[in-house]
Parts: sequence; C-alpha cells; structure tokens
Amino acid sequence: MGQELPVIAVRGLTCRYGSHTVLEQIDLEVRAGEIFALVGSSGVGKTTLLHQLIMLDAPAAGSIRLFGEEVVGLGAEATDRLRRRIGVMFQQGALFSSLSVFDNVALPLREHTSLAEATVRDVVALKLALVGLPCTSGALYPAELSGGMRKRVAVARALALDPDLLFLDEPSAGLDPVNAGDMDTLIVQLRDSLGLTVVIVTHDLDTLCRATDRAAFLDGGRIIGFGPVATLSRDPHPLLQAYFNGPRGRAVAGRE
Repeated sequence: MGQELPVIAVRGLTCRYGSHTVLEQIDLEVRAGEIFALVGSSGVGKTTLLHQLIMLDAPAAGSIRLFGEEVVGLGAEATDRLRRRIGVMFQQGALFSSLSVFDNVALPLREHTSLAEATVRDVVALKLALVGLPCTSGALYPAELSGGMRKRVAVARALALDPDLLFLDEPSAGLDPVNAGDMDTLIVQLRDSLGLTVVIVTHDLDTLCRATDRAAFLDGGRIIGFGPVATLSRDPHPLLQAYFNGPRGRAVAGRE
C-alpha cells in the first residue's frame, strides 16, 4: 500500500507584504492524526503562515495542498468547500461579545447548515461538553467568562461543523499554568477521541513538550528546525539550543 497523503503539504511558500518578505521558501508536511506545532518567538511569521494555511491570504509564490488539493488559485466555491473541513480557534478566542456562549457556538451551524433549531441546540450542547463546559454555560456572555473558559468556547465553536483539521492559534497564551496544562490535555483528548489532525501556533515550550508530535521552528521567515521535540532539542542551531536547552527548556524537561 502507498503512503497516506499528508493532510497539509507546503512547498516553496513565500509571502510578501509590499517589499517586505515575511515567509520565504517554506516546505512542510502535516500527517493525518498528528498534533503539529508552528513554533518561534513573536514576529517570526507563525500567524502569517497560519493565515496562508486557512486560506485567508494568498502567497506570493509556492504551493499549499490541503487533503491533497491545491488551494493556491482555487475558486471561491471550492475554497468554501475546503473551509468546511477545517476549524479555527483564533488568538484570544475572537468570540463575539454581543452573543451568548450558545449563540457563538451555534453561529457556524446557522450560517452553513439548514439544521432545525432543536438540532442546533443539541449540537451546541455536545460541543460544549466535548470541551469540558456544562450546557448551562451557554447562557453566559464572553465578558462573564474566565480566560480558560473563553478559550474552550472558541474551541467548541471551531468544532461546530465537525472539521477534519483543527487550527489553534496560541491556545495556552494568557492562561495560568494549571489552565494551560488543562488546555494541552484537552487538545490531546480531542485529537484522540475525534480523530482530528491539529495544527498549533505557539511559542510555549510547555505546550510543545506536552501536546505535540512534531514541530516546525521558524525564525526570520524560514524554518530552521523540523521534527519531534527530542530531535529539535539536539539540533546544534544556536536558537534551537537556546530555546530547548536554556534554563526554561531544562526546567520543562526536568533537568533542573
């Protein structure tokens, strides 16, 4: 049997804003069923790459294939069809403050399906349960939620249409250590129970070590390291050594 096609395959991806090159010659693959991280410090191009992968922006050059289908130059109807197969949790959750938790999670269902309202209620209750929230939380508004709850509601909304591929932008950012650990555990549980492929944008070393299978480490718009955390931690590149084997990296790994 042939090798299974990657869920995401990127070749020679270059992104520019005016004369400024943000990403240059990016190559990567994400396998079905893995939790893959885009890692690096702020401003290195992680979120820009995310926007390319979820088809919000078009690259200056290169190829992006999702589920084996080229998305660069894809028409609007085909792009919408592919977007139905992905879910996105944006940084800080990006919940609509004027909508209740229930209506935030229900929004994709109301916009993209013709489900009866009773079915929408059932689906929303299920998605909230999947992320560890009681159905009673549906009556609350984002301003009434803790940071950890807002993140979970955003994940529930990203799962509303039963995606095959889930993107999470800084899922543990701004959370205390306990809630950050709980979020990492939730990500792994969702991958395992739903059979998802997950891409995480992060600079959090704890999340990287606890929740991911492989990672691409970005700096200056390029990938300078690629592979499992154990492989990256042995890479002689000075930035990778500082990240994985500095004081913080040694503490996370239990070497201090």
